Amino acid sequence: MKRYSQEQKNAVIQKMMPPLNVPVSELVRQTGISDGTLYTWRKQARRGGLVVPGDGKNPEKWSAQEKFRVVLETASLSEAELAEYCRKKGLYAEQIAAWREACINGNVSAAELEKSVKEQSRQDRKHIKALERELRQKEKALAETAALLVLRKKANAIWGEGEDE
Repeated sequence: MKRYSQEQKNAVIQKMMPPLNVPVSELVRQTGISDGTLYTWRKQARRGGLVVPGDGKNPEKWSAQEKFRVVLETASLSEAELAEYCRKKGLYAEQIAAWREACINGNVSAAELEKSVKEQSRQDRKHIKALERELRQKEKALAETAALLVLRKKANAIWGEGEDE
């Protein structure tokens, strides 16, 4: 069993972290370290509080736990500090803001959620009624136009084409 220095371990973990997100399979080829060792190091880094997807995933495909960890890490940062954090981790401030909003919405009470669903439903019904009313008006106008065309054809068939037209 080969022993690795803490510096080697840290260097490999850095490659697993954003913005590089190098997959374990690629690190095996690059470093010659077994995949079992790399998976163990990744697991230890996660337990230590680091955001280490390390499987080449796009940040949007990270687990909820990893996204939540980023939200927690950035909660108290100023705008400049957040920008630096994003550059370091290979993220966008907009992604973190969306994740923060998702965390907040995840804790919405059932009553609040039901209220918003009812309000949306009420607005949808109102919109549907307006569309149905508009459709009925257009159908009436179309039927009237079709009736006028039929009458014109019949009048032309009976009296012939008029000169005033």
